[in-house]
Amino acid sequence: MKTKISLLIISVVLCITAYSFFIEPFLVKMNYIELGDENKKETLKVVQLSDIQLSESYTEDRLDKIVKKVNKENPDIIVFTGDLFDNYSVYSNENKIIDQLKKMHAKIGKYAVWGNHDYGGGASRIYDSVMTASGYTVLKNNGTTLKLKNDKEVYIGGLDDSLLGNPSVDDTLSFREKKYDYSIILTHEPDVADDFKGTNTQLVLAGHSHGGQIWIPFYQVTNTLAEKYVKGLYDLEDDMKLYVNTGLGTTSIHARFGVIPEVTTFLIHI
Repeated sequence: MKTKISLLIISVVLCITAYSFFIEPFLVKMNYIELGDENKKETLKVVQLSDIQLSESYTEDRLDKIVKKVNKENPDIIVFTGDLFDNYSVYSNENKIIDQLKKMHAKIGKYAVWGNHDYGGGASRIYDSVMTASGYTVLKNNGTTLKLKNDKEVYIGGLDDSLLGNPSVDDTLSFREKKYDYSIILTHEPDVADDFKGTNTQLVLAGHSHGGQIWIPFYQVTNTLAEKYVKGLYDLEDDMKLYVNTGLGTTSIHARFGVIPEVTTFLIHI
């Protein structure tokens, strides 16, 4: 009896390990979030990607599936909330990465911010140029105004990475010229969303956490500045919402369990 139980436990552990390393990291799910007043005529479609963490375990070839999913959404805006590379000094392939990211299309524009891994391993020398060549506007403590068809105006701002960069909330918000119909802030680390409370910001989009990457019952795996807000949608004060994307890639351990990689589409009624 004990032998059978031991064999069963070993089998379960082996199955979980195989799933975590060879199946779940290769899955991609689409999440849909609807925000704002549904009676408003204008709907802004925003697709968020985060934490691609390109590496020998997650090569640019795997972006084929992501490109198809994103373009199928026919988004107005695509945003990337940081960590393009896992460790640039070990794995780069900039030209192939650019070729893939350029295939993602948005009707209004594509925007990105820096993640902590985009500073490490020498990535800081090329991150901006890679994203720019891929059609992204890299926001770094600044922002831009978008005018919609109904003359509504949306502000999209980006905060520099809060771990290895030089983030400035004041500078990021200083580019808002007036009171906007809707304001979106991009940041890599989610816990800094609290700094935007009371600033007439409606939505903060973040990543960094990987949603814990490995789900352990009764215990939440967290990262620095992703301890308070780990994954999903949060309702904060002053009608501000935060969404923490669980990302696409992996870091440290190239496995996922219970946290399937995601692409998120927001339908924002303005």
